[in-house]
Amino acid sequence: MSSVHAPSRLYTDRDVFEREQDVIFAKSWQFIGLEIDLTKEGDYLADVVAKYPVVVVRDHQGQLRAFHNVCRHRAGPLVADGKGRCNKAFVCRYHAWRYALDGNLTDTGEFPRPEEESGRHLFQVKVAVWRGLVFVNLDPGAAPLADMLAPLDTYFSRYRPMFTRIDHSHSVASNWKVYIENYIDGYHQEGLHPALATNDGDQRHPVTIDGEVAFAGTGRAEDGFWAWVWPNLGFWYHRSVLMIERIRPVSETSTRLDHIYLHQPEDPGVDAVMSVTERNADEDAWVCERVQRNLRAGIFTPSTLSSVDGGVGWFQQRILSLLK
Repeated sequence: MSSVHAPSRLYTDRDVFEREQDVIFAKSWQFIGLEIDLTKEGDYLADVVAKYPVVVVRDHQGQLRAFHNVCRHRAGPLVADGKGRCNKAFVCRYHAWRYALDGNLTDTGEFPRPEEESGRHLFQVKVAVWRGLVFVNLDPGAAPLADMLAPLDTYFSRYRPMFTRIDHSHSVASNWKVYIENYIDGYHQEGLHPALATNDGDQRHPVTIDGEVAFAGTGRAEDGFWAWVWPNLGFWYHRSVLMIERIRPVSETSTRLDHIYLHQPEDPGVDAVMSVTERNADEDAWVCERVQRNLRAGIFTPSTLSSVDGGVGWFQQRILSLLK
């Protein structure tokens, strides 16, 4: 089944990029970090999600809570970005208003307390954990995270927990959708990635969509797996190493890739896996940046996608429907 290629302006227009923050990223589950970084009371992770600063914290009852990283007084930040620990309370870094880790205002110092009850609480954000991975969702009506990730349960249930990690980042001078479409393109592998060449030279790695998850390759969990989760999260399990790839839109022409490698301590295979995946990321960045350059040049005319482009077509139609 064929479909029409998305227009070039979807990958180059600033207004489109800004709208995507509201209709896609602010309404989807976003990976924010690892639960192992939130083991003690006051441990937190703070980041920007769909242009909104958020913080996830372990409260005094051992529960995870998430809030907008915004004081109700003058919009000051509660904590710095990154990971850290509060001393049993959030203390605004602007005027030192204090909030308990459940989000309730406890002290305003010399300032009068807000008269409105609603002004005495931090803005809450949905938070959920799946197999040690922490996600947030800015949409209060979002479906449960476990429902979205259910297609991955069969794959993850086979593997032992991994406690050691290595972080790595790339910058790509392309729109995030250009990178995603390359990610779920099952036809380019051997042409762009010679190291992945098979004996028969077959370039096709069928991509299948199951709910919010795309899979490529054989689909046999015992062989490892490759998967992508709507709208911007990738997984690759190979040689006992799990690579998590967060694909972060920076602007209409810039994307950041955050890689987290999880593995068993002293695993001798991690260096080889990192070598392959980082080389692949460089090769993907090279082609995505040139696709972006060609889109911006204005000569490309949208064409008709074929059945080979099934994953790309599905993705483009979803984007177009959300941007209506």
